[in-house]
Amino acid sequence: MSTKQLDQTYIAGTYGRFDAALSRASGATYWDEDGKEYIDLGSGIAVTCFGACDPEWIAAVTAQMTTLGHTSNLYFTSPQAKLAEELCRRTGMKKVFFGNSGAEANECALKVARKYGNDRYDGKRPVIVTLKNSFHGRTIATLAATGQDVFHKNFGPFPEGFRYVAANDKAELDAALATDDVCGVLVELVQGEGGVNCLDKDYVQYVEQKCREHDALFMIDEVQTGNGRTGTLYAFQQFGITPDVVTTAKGLAGGLPMGACMIGAKAEHVLGKGDHGSTFGGNPICAAGALNVLSRIDDELLRGVRERESFIRRELEGVPGCKGVSGMGLMLGIAVDKPAGEIAAACLKDGLMVLTAHEKLRLLPPLNIDFETLKKGLDILKKHL
Repeated sequence: MSTKQLDQTYIAGTYGRFDAALSRASGATYWDEDGKEYIDLGSGIAVTCFGACDPEWIAAVTAQMTTLGHTSNLYFTSPQAKLAEELCRRTGMKKVFFGNSGAEANECALKVARKYGNDRYDGKRPVIVTLKNSFHGRTIATLAATGQDVFHKNFGPFPEGFRYVAANDKAELDAALATDDVCGVLVELVQGEGGVNCLDKDYVQYVEQKCREHDALFMIDEVQTGNGRTGTLYAFQQFGITPDVVTTAKGLAGGLPMGACMIGAKAEHVLGKGDHGSTFGGNPICAAGALNVLSRIDDELLRGVRERESFIRRELEGVPGCKGVSGMGLMLGIAVDKPAGEIAAACLKDGLMVLTAHEKLRLLPPLNIDFETLKKGLDILKKHL
């Protein structure tokens, strides 16, 4: 059977796949099993931040594979310890818990908030506030944290203790906190799956202020926005805030499964021995890949991200069928006249890989994509808008 037939026969039908069986890749270029070439403006949903098969990343990962591939978290390993140090140094956080995905990073954040409330208020503050139109993962708890009704079908009952408020609505936030049963507030600064919508800076600072007043943990979900994607190492660094918890994943290890829950001074001692764990979290190979990624997200690269954002916005300005561009850095949403899924399918036939988010197209190209390839991809996109 072909790859597509094998997939349809043996893999659970949870994905609405595009019609391409990919076989190899380099940088921002992919090829399918028939040899057809594609320009990638999706990066595996913001994962391969330096493109596919990046030589420096491969060298770092391969070197670790030949030294120490895996051991349990009952032992110390240098790559994990160095990665935690680097994350804390560059974010101001104090402790890191490593998992394997964004959902796991967010699960850890939920547990930190719940235990913080339990320790300080004898279990009387179990509620976590999240935003409507948010997305925090596909486990039962992170689905419960997700503020979209479409994700709350078929899998209930869900864990209790979540309250949803409208993004950028200060009055709704005030009402949610007024009951004094909230242990934490979790927000995405750019709602990725929800349509690539940015929160207002003034609102984000207001959320932080209210968390301080109510002694609730101020938590930022940077699963998609992190690791250089929005033009700074983490998006919160553009908002003039100091979170208590920051979660990230996707691009952190450049293509290997890794999530991180970074914990600030206010909650750094909340988790003790036995409170949480992971068999594969902080695996030395994944940690080596992440160390390589972080070492290359410097001022020059971040400046290039912002330059590419400006280039994309200029290229799409005034193009028929494009109603506007939202987002930050190289995490951009394009409001379109036609159904986004139809445009994405047409682009794929023409050799361009793009994503969708609700009614928008979504662009998440490699952070270092060259301008010639980017221009070629945008020209294909403009044909189909």
